[in-house]
Amino acid sequence: MKQVTIMSGKGGTGKTTFSSIVHSVEGDVIADCDVDAPNLHMILEKEIISVEAFISGEKAEIGENCTGCGLCYKLCRFSAIGVWENNKFKVNHRKCEGCAFCYYVCPSRAITMKKIKTGNIFVSRTDYGKIVYARLIPGEENSGKLAAEVRERAKKIANDFVVIDAPPGIGCPVMASLAGVDAAIIVTEPTLSGLGDMVRAVELTKNFRIKSFVVINKYNLNENLSAEIRQWCRENDVMFAGTIPYDEEIPKQMSILKFPFKGKAAEKIREIWIDIKSLL
Repeated sequence: MKQVTIMSGKGGTGKTTFSSIVHSVEGDVIADCDVDAPNLHMILEKEIISVEAFISGEKAEIGENCTGCGLCYKLCRFSAIGVWENNKFKVNHRKCEGCAFCYYVCPSRAITMKKIKTGNIFVSRTDYGKIVYARLIPGEENSGKLAAEVRERAKKIANDFVVIDAPPGIGCPVMASLAGVDAAIIVTEPTLSGLGDMVRAVELTKNFRIKSFVVINKYNLNENLSAEIRQWCRENDVMFAGTIPYDEEIPKQMSILKFPFKGKAAEKIREIWIDIKSLL
């Protein structure tokens, strides 16, 4: 099975657009690992097949045998424990960090640590195959672990190919989207921040010893900086896969969820993907 991660050092480069068009060419399964703000399903999803709760992390829970001594209330540094009624205490799960300090200090052993639901994992049908994505409950942690679970679900249902749409940046969920894949496509833009963040993304793929390809989206908005990005790739032995022109048709079609996208940018993305696939 081949796995290719499409990533970017920053948001707004066109990574998700690139991923959706690759899925329309390749089919099989695509995984949206941006669990904090998934949006690929808005374009591709036709029917939800399954929804599974993601259980991760623990929160404190105060039982009926609480004596009301108030020790947990005094010692909780996150102010997650407050007076409820009848001199009993209750945990505010929105504030609880799951550190278990109250569990260890409670003299009456009234506090337990319970695993909680922190998100949902979805499997849906598209016109080209399937999509796996997840939504992390706002404020909850373990986005990297949830991104890894999305990948595992995608691998289980795929026949021979998984396209992974990574979140922006180079943080934990990006690493979870990247580990063990066959190649990474880094989509950047001709801006100074685009160049700087692309360099960080390339360094990350090198640390993982993953072959990477750089693609410049909207290259003709700043051709001088596009040339600088190409020069950097040559000097640092990074494979440059091509340029995509700015095309107003893409945001217009995206705003009305008209997919598959058409136009000169969409055609160029298809050409670039076919070229990259031949090198895998």
